[in-house]
Amino acid sequence: MNAPEAPNRLYWCELSLEDRRMIIAATERGLCFVSLMAEPYEELLAWAGRRLPGVVPAEDPAVMAEYARQIAEYFAEERTAFTVPIDYIGTPFQQSVWKAVAAIPYGEVRSYADIAAAAGSPRAVRAVGAANGANPIPIVVPCHRVIGTNGTLTGYRGGMKLKEKLLTLEGFAGYKAVGHERFRF
Repeated sequence: MNAPEAPNRLYWCELSLEDRRMIIAATERGLCFVSLMAEPYEELLAWAGRRLPGVVPAEDPAVMAEYARQIAEYFAEERTAFTVPIDYIGTPFQQSVWKAVAAIPYGEVRSYADIAAAAGSPRAVRAVGAANGANPIPIVVPCHRVIGTNGTLTGYRGGMKLKEKLLTLEGFAGYKAVGHERFRF
């Protein structure tokens, strides 16, 4: 089986939501990037340079409108699931992890061990942590819903305050954690 052809277009737009400025980007196959950093356009350029060499991002709010609408609805507490297509740009292992993370329902959490098992590599818990940290589509691929095996909050590229904010936004009160009796932050 041949690998899919690399995308040759990368569209992006800026979102201003509450206290955060975000850049989102998509290829012709789907959403592939959501920024969480203070300098979102620079983050996009760095990511695209590593993952899509030679592709120059083009600002196109019209192409990005549905992606932007769904992310804005999530932050407005009007959306609990995303229906936009996703272009998982990463290694096969990363893609399997990100797809397992994408399957975590709104308002629930899973441990890194749970994700390792769901991705078909139950002993690769640390590798799952690395793949989760490299997730280029946070929020939509909800890596904030992944917690430590002991039920604690663990690192998040956007910072722990944002992870707590996202879990709170989703109404996570500590009793929906699969495989854990209690979880409080």
